[in-house]
Amino acid sequence: MSFKQAISQEQRQIQKLAMTQQMQQSIRILRYSIEDLNDFMHQKQLDNPFIKIKTFSSLNSLNDNRSLSLEEGLADQQTQSLTEYLLSQVHLTMRKTLLRGWVVFLIDHLDQNGYLTLDIETICQQTKADRTTLLDALTLLQRLDPPGVGARNLQECLLLQIENDDQSPAAASELVEHHFTELADHQWEKIVYKTKLSMTEVQNIFEYIRSLSPAPGAAFGADNLTYIYPDLIVEVSPESRQVEVKLSSENQPQIVFKKSYYEKFANVADQDVKAYLREKHADYVSLEHNLAQRGQTILRVGKEIALRQQEFFLDEHHPLKPLLLRDVAQKLGLHESTISRAVHGKYLKCDFGVFELKKLFKRSVVTTAKDDLSVDEAQSQIKALIDAEDTHKPLSDSRLTTLLRTNGILLSRRTVAKYREALEIASSVKRKH
Repeated sequence: MSFKQAISQEQRQIQKLAMTQQMQQSIRILRYSIEDLNDFMHQKQLDNPFIKIKTFSSLNSLNDNRSLSLEEGLADQQTQSLTEYLLSQVHLTMRKTLLRGWVVFLIDHLDQNGYLTLDIETICQQTKADRTTLLDALTLLQRLDPPGVGARNLQECLLLQIENDDQSPAAASELVEHHFTELADHQWEKIVYKTKLSMTEVQNIFEYIRSLSPAPGAAFGADNLTYIYPDLIVEVSPESRQVEVKLSSENQPQIVFKKSYYEKFANVADQDVKAYLREKHADYVSLEHNLAQRGQTILRVGKEIALRQQEFFLDEHHPLKPLLLRDVAQKLGLHESTISRAVHGKYLKCDFGVFELKKLFKRSVVTTAKDDLSVDEAQSQIKALIDAEDTHKPLSDSRLTTLLRTNGILLSRRTVAKYREALEIASSVKRKH
């Protein structure tokens, strides 16, 4: 083999390796959350003297573009999860009835901040569950500690805490219930005019409301204070009711090439220096491309999710339709693993909260209603039925199948057994006391 041929083969192998490394970096950058991405980019800045990274910490004020996911100033960290804490109260204070089973069902649909993610009206439509029973179960849930748990929005969360506080200002409930928007917008004069309260009274009530927790369940199972930096912003046009999704550019790291500093070395004759310059410039180009590609991919995925889940943003009950990763992958012509990386650890912010993209996906099961029920909701109903059973005569999988069918959920006995096992619930024989 000639020397020329050997060099040619080596060049091809190096080029192939570089392409593989670039693809790996692209995959890694897509997988990163905003915070992980910023850590990665800062490391790249240390490795490359010709680039500068601007992140949310240097671009934004402290609170403008982040969402608090855990309550500030927690005095005591809880080691028990919110679900465990609530269930311990349920088992100590409620008799084993079907109503208690529905309370457990609702607990299964609380998010990490203690908010109820389940739309009761939708469940009533999808199944034959009694609306009054579900509302009674919700009332029982909302009487549990911590105050505010089981709320369906921030306004209800604050009202529940006010009602639980014997020392709350007299007009606090009225202001939150009837003047919530004005309070949020600091429209003091408007509130004073409508309520006939003094300016001092209104501002004192506002300070009291600020002392309440916007996330009553966040203290449970939390090791430290964390913030969420959303990748996407979702806005709904009041006139057209159109859902618009855009990239949160304020939270995205920006990469700047130090051109003047780079050019100081551009005319150096040393070949090693030239090779180093080419390597670092190529590194900058690759990073810039992968960052842009990450943003475009997340935006495309976010827009498709919003299109499929429009009712979540438009309906006050925020219902979710069954949606799988493969549905989005097929529509966008991307691999399912790409969609998984694009939604894991990525968040969107809308006018009623912050949500991880993967939470907007729901598996479905067949029901007798018009809309299918998610697998999570079907499993929760199985858990609710078992929780309310007579332990001397526990429900068999066949009996569970019949009861679920009565509620409009059409599952085979084998599927019920699979869901029961997924919940780590023993068979009826092993549950018998």
